[in-house]
Amino acid sequence: MNRIVAISSKLKYIGLLGLPMFFSDTLIWKYLWLFWLFAFVEIFTSFSTFVQALQQLIAIPYIYISHGFRLPDQNNYQPAIRYSLPFSGQWTAVNGGPDKKTSHSWSILTQRYAYDFLILDDNGQSCSGDKALLPNYYCYGREVLAPADGVVVEAIDKYPDSRTSGNGSVDHTAKDIRGNYIVIRHAAKEYSLIAHLLPQSIKVKAGRQVKRGEHIAQCGNSGNTTEPHIHFQIQDGKSFLASAGLPISFEGIETKPAKNYAKFDPRPVYEQKERDASTIQRGSCVGKME
Repeated sequence: MNRIVAISSKLKYIGLLGLPMFFSDTLIWKYLWLFWLFAFVEIFTSFSTFVQALQQLIAIPYIYISHGFRLPDQNNYQPAIRYSLPFSGQWTAVNGGPDKKTSHSWSILTQRYAYDFLILDDNGQSCSGDKALLPNYYCYGREVLAPADGVVVEAIDKYPDSRTSGNGSVDHTAKDIRGNYIVIRHAAKEYSLIAHLLPQSIKVKAGRQVKRGEHIAQCGNSGNTTEPHIHFQIQDGKSFLASAGLPISFEGIETKPAKNYAKFDPRPVYEQKERDASTIQRGSCVGKME
C-alpha cells in the first residue's frame, strides 16, 4: 500500500502539465489535468490523519482569536515549570527550537515549540543494520520519563507501531498523527504531550499523579512518523488541536553539537546562544547535567 501511495503522490504532479486547459480546448491538456485525481489515493488511504491535519489548520484562527492575537513566545511568556528531558542518556533534537527558523512546525500553533528527539551515533546514524526493522533503531524501546510532577489527563495506548522504510516516508495506514501518547497537566495552563509511544508500554492512566523522572512509557514508532523518536511539546490546554504551544524552559541539561549531524539531516544548524542555556534547538545532542 505504501508503494502505491508513494507512486500516486508523484503522479498527481503530472496534473501541472494540464494547466493550459484553462486557456485551450485541446483534449490532451484535460487528460493531463486528470492526473490530480491521484491525490485522492493519498487522502483516502490516510483519511484519519488527513482529517486531523485539516482540523489543525481550521483551529489556527480559533487559537489566534482565543489568545487575543498575542501568542506565547520567549519574550512574553514566563513558564510556570522548568522541565526535565523526557528520557535518560544522550539524545539528539532533530526537529524543534525556540524561534521560527528552528521551529518544529511554526505554522501549526500547537506544535510551534515542539521537539523530536532520537539517538544518533558518532557517524550521524539513528540505527544499525536494516532500516526497515524497528528494533535496529537506537532509541526504540528506550524508557520515556515524566518531564515534571503532574497529573495524567489522557493516556492512549491502542495503536500499533507504524512501519518504517528508512527513506523518510511515513506509513499511510496510521490512524492518529500522535500514535500512542500521554498528556500530563503540570500547572494551570501547562500540559505536556509525549507522542509516538511503543504499543502496550504506557504505565499510567488518566487521573494518576506522576513524579518528575518517573518511567511512564517506552519510545516507539506509532502514529505519523518516519522512524522511532519521542515527540515532546508543552501546550496551554489539554487539546492537541486547539491549544497554543508554549516555549519550553529546561533545567539541568547539557547541550553540544551532535557529531556528523549533517549526515542525518542536511538542513542548516544554527549556533546556540549562551543566554539560551535552558533551550534546545535542532542539531543539539542533549542530556542530563551530571
